[in-house]
Amino acid sequence: MTAKDDVDLRVRRRLRELRTRQNMTLEDVATRAQIDVSTLSRLESGKRRLALDHLPRLATALGVSTDDLLREDEQADPRVRGASHTAHGITFWPLTRHGPAAGLHAYKIRISAERNTPPAEFRVHDGHDWLYVLSGRMRLILGDRDFTIDPGEAVEFSTWTPHWFGVVDGPVEALVILGPHGERMHLQDQ
Repeated sequence: MTAKDDVDLRVRRRLRELRTRQNMTLEDVATRAQIDVSTLSRLESGKRRLALDHLPRLATALGVSTDDLLREDEQADPRVRGASHTAHGITFWPLTRHGPAAGLHAYKIRISAERNTPPAEFRVHDGHDWLYVLSGRMRLILGDRDFTIDPGEAVEFSTWTPHWFGVVDGPVEALVILGPHGERMHLQDQ
């Protein structure tokens, strides 16, 4: 990719970002910039290359400086910051932000030593659960099968199977990936 292609790509992304952030349509920006709507659409999609005379008009139409259109995107803080949440003997620390692809969310969890007796009835819900045990020994009941999951082992199962997980003989730390239904069940409804 040449430097010209890099600038072109950056400006196209900034155009779309600024336009959508301001809830402006292609037609709104095109009218303000005094260019044809199809030209603006092709500029944003990369089907047409930017000309220098487009930049000041587009910047004015979006209420920013030409420098704002040309500048590098600001990198968001990559750290995930979220408060822990405890429900029914399990503390969840978020490892993903809200809205990741496919609605999946990752958590580090700590299952307290008190969560050692399964309930009389097991839950079922939409989705799959995936767990990776970091430390401790986890007890997993799936239907009528009872498993002990040791550190370094992972499990994946359909949550349509009646299930419960707890500890064998002390606290457990694990990583878990949950879909929206599993997240709702494990973090709120348990």
